[in-house]
Amino acid sequence: MGRCPVCNEWNTYAEEVIDRQAERHREKHARNGEKPAENTPVPLTQVDETNLERTDTRDTELNRVLGGGIVPGSIVLIGGEPGIGKSTLLLQLALRLHDKKILYVTGEESDRQIKMRAERIGIKNDHCFLLTETNTQQIFKHAAALAPDIIIIDSVQTLYTTYIDSPAGSVSQVRECTAEVMRFAKERCVPVFLIGHITKDGMIAGPKVLEHIVDTVLQFEGDRHHTYRILRTVKNRFGSTSETGIYEMTGDGLRPVLNPSEILLTQRDEPLSGIAVAAMMEGLRPMLIETQALVTPAFYGTPQRSATGFDVRRLNMLLAVLEKRAGLRFGTKDVFLNIAGGLRVDDPAIDLGVVAALSSSYNDISVPYNFAFAAEVGLSGEVRAVSRIEQRITEAEKLGFEKIFISKFNQKIDTGRYQIAIESIGRVQQLMEALYG
Repeated sequence: MGRCPVCNEWNTYAEEVIDRQAERHREKHARNGEKPAENTPVPLTQVDETNLERTDTRDTELNRVLGGGIVPGSIVLIGGEPGIGKSTLLLQLALRLHDKKILYVTGEESDRQIKMRAERIGIKNDHCFLLTETNTQQIFKHAAALAPDIIIIDSVQTLYTTYIDSPAGSVSQVRECTAEVMRFAKERCVPVFLIGHITKDGMIAGPKVLEHIVDTVLQFEGDRHHTYRILRTVKNRFGSTSETGIYEMTGDGLRPVLNPSEILLTQRDEPLSGIAVAAMMEGLRPMLIETQALVTPAFYGTPQRSATGFDVRRLNMLLAVLEKRAGLRFGTKDVFLNIAGGLRVDDPAIDLGVVAALSSSYNDISVPYNFAFAAEVGLSGEVRAVSRIEQRITEAEKLGFEKIFISKFNQKIDTGRYQIAIESIGRVQQLMEALYG
């Protein structure tokens, strides 16, 4: 059907073929060819937990986003744009676990391509096995014979099962293949990593039930024109969803960034205007980032407003606050804002750093390089409190900053425990006075 008779939109129908006879046959068919054991109700206090010990991935960032390691029998779905590094990340995982037997199933690349990537990474592992297959029944057959400790499938959209009469990648195929992988993983207590494609909207391709079936959903983000990648936890049944991991893409693979603040801060040998350092939170991790602003006269009619890594609507709001509350006339100025390192920041705590960078470029007066900022700015010009302020202060102190500007409305902070000077302000005007007199 080309046009939906309900919403009158074209090409919105998706075909799903359901074979009832195959479903009845599948219910009687166990993965090892035997009749599966029947489940009986068990008291919660008598559930065995001895086999739930997590596996160390040898990767500090991946361990963080997974909640401490790989849980036996779990299914982890990793989504991201093409070329962002999903396959490289999981191949590094497979090559680093020398004491585990890994089955790497690929439906998109040949075994020679995987071999070339492994040589570029530079890690050898005789316990990593490659399988070029897309039929789930064949995959389960080889997995049962090999008995691997971890299975990696690249990607779930290339799988197909003979029980569904539809092409690979369709809604029904993705749902059924994921359900079969889930049953195999739970029955044999084998963790499975799935790589998933995303749509042009950034959502994981396939039915939404795909994200409900799996235990953990990770989103691999980043700009291919920059070297840094962020691994975010979208869903995690075994840990927090606020954790993030940061990697740097190099010629020999992905390198975990243990202290991203030192990399995201530009080393300058002379003071420059329009630059300020803001303390942000990426999940539960504090980071110091550099905000760069450029304010120039507008000679071509309507002033330009451009922001990279920052919401341009929030930039317009901060410009209006500075014009109304601080007397800075941006109405005839072109304004450009950039977050260094290619990061995309949503934390409102960098508002004060953005304001400092904008005012610095406007006045062409540099902000001292050892000053940091951590506060939100409201429409009336008030400097608002933000969460986890102690972690932000500690991070700034650890990196050698001498002063940090925060809101005076934060909960009472014991300034005696910090060597860094803490400047509490309540209005944007106070910030202007402290920086420029």
